[in-house]
Amino acid sequence: MRLIKCMLLFLVVSFFTITGILYAEEVKEIKPPDAKPQEKVEEAKVTGSGSLGVYNQYIFRGYEIGKSGLVAQPSLTASFKGFSATMWGNMDTNQRNTKTASFYPNEPAGADHQFKKGWNETDLTLSYTYAIKKLSLTGGFIYYGTKYCDETEELFASATYDILSKPTLAIYRDITNYKGTYFNLSFSHSLPVYKETTLDLGASFGYFIGESDYWKTYEQTTASYTGSKYKGFHDGMVKAGLTVPITKAFSMQPMVQYWFPLSSDAKKEYATAGDIKNSYNPNGPVQNSFIYGIGFTYSF
Repeated sequence: MRLIKCMLLFLVVSFFTITGILYAEEVKEIKPPDAKPQEKVEEAKVTGSGSLGVYNQYIFRGYEIGKSGLVAQPSLTASFKGFSATMWGNMDTNQRNTKTASFYPNEPAGADHQFKKGWNETDLTLSYTYAIKKLSLTGGFIYYGTKYCDETEELFASATYDILSKPTLAIYRDITNYKGTYFNLSFSHSLPVYKETTLDLGASFGYFIGESDYWKTYEQTTASYTGSKYKGFHDGMVKAGLTVPITKAFSMQPMVQYWFPLSSDAKKEYATAGDIKNSYNPNGPVQNSFIYGIGFTYSF
């Protein structure tokens, strides 16, 4: 008897289950006339860009790296779901020593201390960006493969707020050979000028805190770098340019930049015997520099 009751209960449950499934399928097929079609969810895909810039100088955070020949700076970026990887390089058509960059250890100097063109830097940046409404947060790692100084590495974090001028605060911390922390506050804004062509304006301001003994400053009393570690307002930059679309994916960007020191310590130099000058900052002074050139970008 118990077996018969169980079988009957099983049949009843099975009947209502099958009936419910069939009814649900019919309901799915019958859509109200005003029902909106479901929006298709776009699959995540890899995006990126390739670019090439050609400029009269190479300035990095106010430091003069290339000064006497054209520099070519190609880069390649790929992004997927907030993750990005960028490879960037610099080639100088006329490498010469500056107060920041020294090519002597790698290439023999000629009688006039001029060098042939050379590829002297390859940087790799890995990052992740997370957006919260209008706020974008980015963190990552940068490897600097340089031939004019010791290679080094940085960790960085930045925050950008999507309002007029897009203010961005970025913090870079060297963790290898030039330990220190660099703060940069930047602004950018684009204005339409003709069809899809835009006028791109920008500015940035840097503050640096040296932490390792490398950053000891120059003292006249000892005629060597034995002073306190370099820190203070460092470099400023203003720029203007155009973005001119050639096709939907390809564009060119002519631009000009002006770099300048933000403090007397950033540009300070001490005259010594002859025409030789020693900068207060062991990495070289920040000087007034005018940069101009053109970039080309292909997006995919």
